[in-house]
Amino acid sequence: MSVTGGSISVRHPAQHRSRSKLSPQGYLATTGRILRQLAGDHRSVAMILVVPSLIITLMYFMFQNAPYPPGGQPPFNMACLIMLGVFPLIVMFLITSITMQRERVSGTLERILTTPLRRLDLLAAYGTAFSIAAAAQATLACIVSFWLLGFDTAGSPGLVFAIAIINAVLGVGLGLLCSAFARTEFQAVQFMPLVIAPQLLLCGIIVPRHVMPEWLQWISNVLPASYALEALQQVGAHPDLTATAVRDIIVVIGFALVALGLAAATLRRRTP
Repeated sequence: MSVTGGSISVRHPAQHRSRSKLSPQGYLATTGRILRQLAGDHRSVAMILVVPSLIITLMYFMFQNAPYPPGGQPPFNMACLIMLGVFPLIVMFLITSITMQRERVSGTLERILTTPLRRLDLLAAYGTAFSIAAAAQATLACIVSFWLLGFDTAGSPGLVFAIAIINAVLGVGLGLLCSAFARTEFQAVQFMPLVIAPQLLLCGIIVPRHVMPEWLQWISNVLPASYALEALQQVGAHPDLTATAVRDIIVVIGFALVALGLAAATLRRRTP
């Protein structure tokens, strides 16, 4: 600001605050608010925690008497391994996209973005809150699978748990991103067949990727679920962490970070 006889440097806190650093106070407060909202929504809590374990238990009884070759993997082991990787992606995508769309429609997101809270704080808070929920889901599902239903893998159960969390973070990023293109919660749900279903069809669950037509293999190679499933299959088949599993985990993390970064670009202030 210029005045007679010189100039005075004015540093307005709202315009000159750093946008590249995380604000612990705003981040923690927003994370707590989101977790309290989730805890108050009993249907969402049931969907996150109880439903995956119930479906895995149902699958256990479905495959209980299914025959398999001597020395081969029990069918339940293969199905459970897939479900432990798929559930976090699907559930967290649904919960995140619906919750964020509710924030947008209700005006909560717009009001938050007019406060000193940075977009980085808000995005990190959503990622942390839903990752905590996903960790609770994966913990319960792994306890039920490994200790109650006899599920077993050649690799460490901790790796299965870690990959499930990474898949959940990927679901959070995709859910945050897709919510920007929906006008209602129902439209947010409709993105699931568009974003999630092709990944489940082409990741190798139904048909092995190497027997698909070459053009479908190319599409499969750019979908993160393909690498998530391959990493789980590596953990299920090998006692040690393989180079392929490490590569796949890094790729899924990269997809998750890109999705979160693109989601951050959609968090724009709409009021002047």
